[in-house]
Amino acid sequence: MTWLIIIGAFIVLLTVLNLKKSRSDGTYLGNIHPYRKVMLHIMPTRNESYVLYDEYVVADDLLRYLKVVNERFHCDMQHAIVAAVGHGMRHNPSMNRFVVGRRLYQRKGVWVTFSMKREKLNRAAKLTAVKRELTEQESLKDLCDALNASIKVERSDAVTYTDKEVGLFSKIPRPIMVFAVKVFKLMDYYNLLPAGFIKNDGFYTSLFAANLGSVGMKAGYHHLYEWGTCPLFLMIGRMEERAVVEDGQVVIKRVIPLRFTYDERIDDGLSAGHGIKSVVDALENPFQVFGCTSADGSDDHPVGKMPEHKQKELEDRLKKQHLVVSKAA
Repeated sequence: MTWLIIIGAFIVLLTVLNLKKSRSDGTYLGNIHPYRKVMLHIMPTRNESYVLYDEYVVADDLLRYLKVVNERFHCDMQHAIVAAVGHGMRHNPSMNRFVVGRRLYQRKGVWVTFSMKREKLNRAAKLTAVKRELTEQESLKDLCDALNASIKVERSDAVTYTDKEVGLFSKIPRPIMVFAVKVFKLMDYYNLLPAGFIKNDGFYTSLFAANLGSVGMKAGYHHLYEWGTCPLFLMIGRMEERAVVEDGQVVIKRVIPLRFTYDERIDDGLSAGHGIKSVVDALENPFQVFGCTSADGSDDHPVGKMPEHKQKELEDRLKKQHLVVSKAA
């Protein structure tokens, strides 16, 4: 009789836990195609569900743009790439989804995490990760100022949240650590992780980026992490010269290689292609997409929300390149 009570209580507990669909970082998407629902069960992990995308950015306009805006505020390649990701997700919100507990969620807010050296160009320096939300009203200047402040903290002697978290976990004995990780993953599966934990963990993010070009390396293909909810990893390689066909002629251009690892369970390949192309379009057309070139700030606008005349300029430019871009929702 005791065993029947225990088993019944366990079944009731599982039922109650499975009823909880709300999360601090996402909105549950229950009304999806049955095929996609099945995918969440037959491919339960990210690393059996990823697709690799190879892209490159013709960098001429981007390099020219960076020279112009740096007369007003500090902006480098890393800042531009983070902003381009924000632009891409604003125009393609299905890229900003994630899978957890074999359920699909629309993420609340656009979050980007990127890795960097604690000491610039020092190979022996420790790596750290900076996570930040890209708010809807931020211009590129606002974003750069905020990122620069975060980077300054990470490169200072201050003890950050990540330092505390990693320091704590590194002191836990292995058997307890194995158990603790399983408990945290189980809590995540049933949507029981505290909001503060999710907000401060760099792996609960829309996209994780690693700029290997900043240390002179080529881009590799990166796996996705099973910890957290990140469905996209972007690796940026060093700038290189490549033969490109332009107006029917083969010319040599400076290009930046981009390699995306994408969890196909969040949306189909066509949507992924549109989203990734939006990132490339932003980097190849920064004057139209980002603005912020006027000393008085008169052409500042939120990332991903171009004024109508800028949107028209971008569409006309892309049409000349035999591309199509849709207007922002």
